Amino acid sequence: MNQTNHNTPKDVFLHLFNIFAFYLSIIAFITLLIQYVNKLFPDALNYYNYNSNGVTWASAVLFVSIPVFIFTSWLLEKDIKAMPEKKDFELRKWLLYFTLFLSAITIVVDLMIFVYNFLQGELTIRFFLKVLIVLIVAGATFAYYMWDLKRTIEKTNILKILATTLSIIVLGSIVAGFFIVGTPKEQRNKRFDDNRIEHLNNISSQINYYWQQKEKLPEQLTDLQNDINGFFLPVDPETNESYTYNVKSDLSFELCANFKTELKPDENMARANYYYGYPTLLASQKWDHGIGNVCFERTIDPDLLKTNSELKPEVIR
Repeated sequence: MNQTNHNTPKDVFLHLFNIFAFYLSIIAFITLLIQYVNKLFPDALNYYNYNSNGVTWASAVLFVSIPVFIFTSWLLEKDIKAMPEKKDFELRKWLLYFTLFLSAITIVVDLMIFVYNFLQGELTIRFFLKVLIVLIVAGATFAYYMWDLKRTIEKTNILKILATTLSIIVLGSIVAGFFIVGTPKEQRNKRFDDNRIEHLNNISSQINYYWQQKEKLPEQLTDLQNDINGFFLPVDPETNESYTYNVKSDLSFELCANFKTELKPDENMARANYYYGYPTLLASQKWDHGIGNVCFERTIDPDLLKTNSELKPEVIR
């Protein structure tokens, strides 16, 4: 019987939507696991070491795409059992073989990268785990769709078992993130603290500029505001309270803020450089802190600031 009599626009929609949800799930799952590796095994040479937003987006995609994939797979399987000839639908075979092709290419490239780094002597636990993640996911994808192409239409619990296993693995990987990178509330608090550090760094820079112009420290932070440089004094992003400023001596001062999370010394550069992509003053200064009210003392270097103020731009004629 001609298959065109049985395949409808609904079938096209379900097949395309199903494979789209699957691709989204695979990309999000790999991204999530790689971000976990970045968090557990940080690389001091990589300024884009760990991205909490990547974990958030990957988790959000998985929460939606996995149920969609399982549901559309169930609908397709239901149709195939009702009309076994739909198993030979050309679009279905094209999508399955295309997915097999992508999986095979991914496995080959992944192994090539592994061998290359092995010969270069640059194998680390961090790199090995990333290669292993991609290899396992691509291998599992290839094995599943190869089985799906060759299987016969009969009553079996294999698909239910696979769906249950997939759900448990994905849910477990998302829950694991709460222990590895923190709960959503903790992530929100970290973003608040990142803003506080950036604010304090900007205030510190403005104080240096103020001393450079007047050779004295401002008596209060409001002295930094003026219409010429357009600087507006930042406040705490959560409470809208002003940051604490204390003059310690003619050349030293301290800035204080209340933090909700801890920033360890080894995390200082990685988290600061993430926002800029290269080493910055924010990363080079000591901004690590504990929970609660923390003060950072800074000392003006007169020789350095005077030297910078005496530099004049070169006029090219």
